[in-house]
Amino acid sequence: DQFDNLDKHTQWGIDFLEKYAKFVKERIEIEQNYAKQLRNLVKKYCPKRSSKDEEPRFTSCIAFFNILNELNDYAGQREVVAEEMGHRVYGELMRYSHDLKTERKMHLQEGRKAQQYLDMCWKQMDNSKKKFERECREAEKAQQSYERLDNDTNATKADVEKAKQQLNLRTHMADENKNEYAAQLQNFNGEQHKHYYIVIPQIYKQLQEMDERRTIKLSECYRGFADSERKVIPIISKCLEGMILAAKSVDEHRDSQLVIDCFKSGFEPPGDFPFEDYSQNIYRTISDGTISTPKQEGMRIDSKTTVGKAKGKLWLFGKKPKPQSPPLTPTSLYTSSTPNGSQYPIFSIEPVHYCMSDIKTGKPRIPSFRSLKRGMLYLQGPALEDFSHLPPEQRRKKLQQRIDELNRELQKETDQKDALIKMKDVYEKNPQMGDPSSLQPKLAETMSNMDRLRMEIHKNEAWLSEVEGKVAARSDRRHSSDINHLVTQGRESPEGSYTDDANQEVRGPSQQHAHPTEFDDEFEDDDPLPAIGHCKAIYPFDGHNEGTLAMKEGEVLYIIEEDKGDGWTRARRQNGEEGYVPTSYIDVTLEKNSKGA
Repeated sequence: DQFDNLDKHTQWGIDFLEKYAKFVKERIEIEQNYAKQLRNLVKKYCPKRSSKDEEPRFTSCIAFFNILNELNDYAGQREVVAEEMGHRVYGELMRYSHDLKTERKMHLQEGRKAQQYLDMCWKQMDNSKKKFERECREAEKAQQSYERLDNDTNATKADVEKAKQQLNLRTHMADENKNEYAAQLQNFNGEQHKHYYIVIPQIYKQLQEMDERRTIKLSECYRGFADSERKVIPIISKCLEGMILAAKSVDEHRDSQLVIDCFKSGFEPPGDFPFEDYSQNIYRTISDGTISTPKQEGMRIDSKTTVGKAKGKLWLFGKKPKPQSPPLTPTSLYTSSTPNGSQYPIFSIEPVHYCMSDIKTGKPRIPSFRSLKRGMLYLQGPALEDFSHLPPEQRRKKLQQRIDELNRELQKETDQKDALIKMKDVYEKNPQMGDPSSLQPKLAETMSNMDRLRMEIHKNEAWLSEVEGKVAARSDRRHSSDINHLVTQGRESPEGSYTDDANQEVRGPSQQHAHPTEFDDEFEDDDPLPAIGHCKAIYPFDGHNEGTLAMKEGEVLYIIEEDKGDGWTRARRQNGEEGYVPTSYIDVTLEKNSKGA
């Protein structure tokens, strides 16, 4: 008798099933969005594959890239979870919910039909009952009317007979209605028993089975929901293990070595700065009080002439006249008198001044300017075929890498040539397989490529030998300068390279004892370096640092000293101003007989 409540309960069960399906759908969307965000994150931080620049592969970077790959696989597993939930749980729930609604509707319709049929039987029985009751009352009235007329002496016989016939008619109709009511009652009782003991229990049992199947389906979906997650746990664990292995692969010593190899320039460290004596005027005053004063006056040199001679020289990467020192006298060098008239040997400061003047004539090593400008030239300067715009060590590495690549290409071409020769032999032995002459163009092309690669390898090996020779020469010069660092052995460019021009060599030790003024005159009288070619500025250069020469784009300069492998070329303007300019900034044209000029 709880048909309505069961109707509500089965409807609640379907609503709960759809509610859980909605929950699974939202969980699937979360998993999909999570996987999408993870993939976008990995894509954002993954290195760009478009550029083929050789970047240092630090172990920490490699570990991070491996972690990104594992995270990308982890995102894939989240997508697998979402797909499994959508196929196994959500899709199954939606299909079952549709079938459940159809089955419930059918069972409820059968229950309503049974209830309507029972109500119809009850109405028929009730109608027959009321009719029987009404006919019985009419029969009683007819009997009372007959009895009253039968006892009435004034009533005629016809009236009594008529009342008797009416009584018999009503009595007969009451008997018929009684029989009909009894039949209807018996039928209703049978139908009612059948309804409550057979039809409705069967419908309720079907509803119960349907509700139990819904509960079982929910249980299976709960299990499938968990299994979808549990299936990917081993793969996710492997992803996490891969991240841990990537973390363990980080090697700080290897990263440090990569940094060293990447930024190692091959230049030698700056040399020691020379001692500059500013107390020589004090000792010169003391020397003026000795007996050598007249000789000094007699040997005095015109300072204007000396300064004029020094105008065209480079001093500390720039033009600066050298101060003149008074001549050295033997008396002032060896003796001095005391107030009591005794003499004792002394050593004047003039020899020290002479030595310092000798040191000042050469350019001290100040390659710090090189380290300031090298980065700018490396970033702005155009890349050359021989990598001369790079520091020696980096140039050596680039050349070695190019040689390795060319050797690999040469090996491929060699293998291809051998394969073509073998194929040609096969064609010559078996003409039906192919024409041997058809392979000749390809073979000639391969031989041409091999010759070209050999020439490239030879050219790069020559450059590599040049670089390695210069690096070794620098190491030897550094060793010799450490032994005797006070004597400058040659002229340097801003990068610390030496020239081979004998006109700028400092005189040997035998001339160091000569008169300092004569030495300066001899040094200053050297002719300027001859021009060995000319160049045209491709890019403008500011030349703020001392020893460099500013130039404008398109300006033409004279070349007086070639690049010695340090990236700098010595140039001169028409007005005589000299300085160093970046080799990568100019287009150099050398004269044919410049070496012998």
